[in-house]
Amino acid sequence: MTHIENIKKLFSKNFVENPLLETYEAGEIHISSGFIVASDPLISPDHSAFTQEFPKGNFPVHVYKETESNCVAYSEIVFDQNRLAENWKLALCEGQNLKDLRNEEIYGYLVESGMGSFMDKDAQKSLNQLEKELFQQKGDDFTGIYEEFFHAHFFNDNGAIDQFAVLKPYSQKNENIVAFETGYGEGFYASYIGYSSDNQPVKLISEFIEIGME
Repeated sequence: MTHIENIKKLFSKNFVENPLLETYEAGEIHISSGFIVASDPLISPDHSAFTQEFPKGNFPVHVYKETESNCVAYSEIVFDQNRLAENWKLALCEGQNLKDLRNEEIYGYLVESGMGSFMDKDAQKSLNQLEKELFQQKGDDFTGIYEEFFHAHFFNDNGAIDQFAVLKPYSQKNENIVAFETGYGEGFYASYIGYSSDNQPVKLISEFIEIGME
């Protein structure tokens, strides 16, 4: 079975039925421009968006944890819950071409902080603007965007660590970010787009741990 066939078997339906995965609702992501960035926001603040244009609006995000390890194996945006994702393709950024890949090679994003994310291109601009403003305000006391912004969102009221969170750079604006732990930590991770029978994007998946389907 090829890798893309495995993704199709796991995620083509409206639900995931696999004893090796547990499903969690992470919240909703706001898509304003239609162009989505998947990245480690701490090391790649200007990462390119995918070339595919996605629907605009608010959409549910699911996180799937590997049952045995309790690590995040997949993250998913669902653009249409009433349609099946019948065809799947590797998500590409500008300048990337499937013809340049060999065998099981992939395009994806590098994670060094242990955190990945989904965000609209507009949200990426807001996050970068927030970092500039915080640096200007705090100067030498600025400890980095993780400590200043991300850190608090990954701890609940009891002080326990959460593995995913929805964050807004500016509370008065709609732009937001869904951030999550990535598998076992550092790595290079691909994303995949599921299309309906008439070639409309139905789902966007990032994979951090491959869960096989026999």
